[in-house]
Amino acid sequence: MAKAGPSSDEETLRVQTPAESRLMLTALWDGGSFTQFIERGKVAVLGRGSQADVVIEHPSISRRHVTLSLGTELRVSELGSSNGTKVRGRRLEPNEQVVVGWGEPFEVGHAVVIVRTPSASGGDLRNDEQSQTSIASVERLLKLVAPTHISVLLLGETGVGKGFYARRIHDLSNRSGGPWLHLNCAALSEQLLEGELFGYEKGAFTGAHQSKIGLLESASGGTVFLDEVGDLPPSIQAKLLLALERREVIRIGSLKPRGFDVRFISATNRWEAGTVSESFRSDLYYRLAGMPISIPPLRQRRGEIAGLTTALLLEAAERLGRSVPQLGPEVVSKLESSEWTGNVRELGSVLERALLFAGQELTADHLELARGPVVRPSVPPRALGTADSAPASVPPPSAFPSPPSSPSAAPPPSKKTLAEDVGEVERRRILEALDQCAGNQVRAAELLGVSRRTLINRMIAYAIPRPRKG
Repeated sequence: MAKAGPSSDEETLRVQTPAESRLMLTALWDGGSFTQFIERGKVAVLGRGSQADVVIEHPSISRRHVTLSLGTELRVSELGSSNGTKVRGRRLEPNEQVVVGWGEPFEVGHAVVIVRTPSASGGDLRNDEQSQTSIASVERLLKLVAPTHISVLLLGETGVGKGFYARRIHDLSNRSGGPWLHLNCAALSEQLLEGELFGYEKGAFTGAHQSKIGLLESASGGTVFLDEVGDLPPSIQAKLLLALERREVIRIGSLKPRGFDVRFISATNRWEAGTVSESFRSDLYYRLAGMPISIPPLRQRRGEIAGLTTALLLEAAERLGRSVPQLGPEVVSKLESSEWTGNVRELGSVLERALLFAGQELTADHLELARGPVVRPSVPPRALGTADSAPASVPPPSAFPSPPSSPSAAPPPSKKTLAEDVGEVERRRILEALDQCAGNQVRAAELLGVSRRTLINRMIAYAIPRPRKG
């Protein structure tokens, strides 16, 4: 039997690969967390007393609080506890039994318990996803997990906002005053990633003219966000696992270990289908996935589109130095009916482009223009997404929306031409992509949907320095 104290933040997760017959139970409460494996096919009592099979020493939990029937499905039975058990917000009657989904949170006293079904490939993420279909449940889990030290794995399609929620966990945690390190694992080569993570000593390899502190050391006391963690090379996985277990790193070219204290948050869009890549170590997965949280795609969150539209337009207007337009009556319904395969990222891009066309009011026509071919300047540089040899062109005046008919309603004229505005947005998009990909031009080009040669031509045209190799 394993125990967790009410003030303990330590993860007690054992990292050996579990058999198919084992389940993973995680409990979260204000300022603490607890994780252990339990046997499938058994009936386990969860409580605070020594007679319980799963012991969590939290004052809100009774000595014999609930019974967990761990068969083909999870059945939770309330044993007449003092503080009760809640499933989907409803308090159970004494001796009442209900079926709870794998990965679905339920309340035991003032703690939240989640039972998951790990598999040889790393976890039954499909069940987790089905139980977390609303952002409300995601927000609830974020607020519960943020004050603890447990590692979090964010799952979801590209553009759903995994980076936003990772930063939210950091801001809500007791490490919010410490460093925040966002590391894109897909943007760095294996050699560069190892040097960046663990650091190196002077003379460790050619070009190491001076010692360099690793990112894990420099982020001590804060949070490390491993974006696209599924792309970690196997050799880095082994070294990261060792660092996680010992909470210390050995710089390249050194024999002396150096301690660090960071909280890990990871994210990937590769495992949403329900299986972890065979090339990813299962023992590292269990270390990083102390609490996996699936972020639903925007098409499953249509009720949030109106609020997101307002927030994204405000941000875009501030970046472009424009006033926020009024939304036409049909705009929100049109946005809510779209599929948004690129999720929140695509929505933000469309609204930003639509803002370039809009006057005092943003209409459905502006959205159509924003989702159509990108407006190109009449003079070089050519716009992203065109062939290298394609000439630049400007659509005829009839392609642009007419200005407001009322002189009093017209916004003050911009001092920049439309071509200058579009070029400014394009340059910023290139800089953001390069920053997100740590200067890797191949990946930045893929992120922007253009060829590497097109990206290089645009960087030259906009006087953007090319990152140096090595």
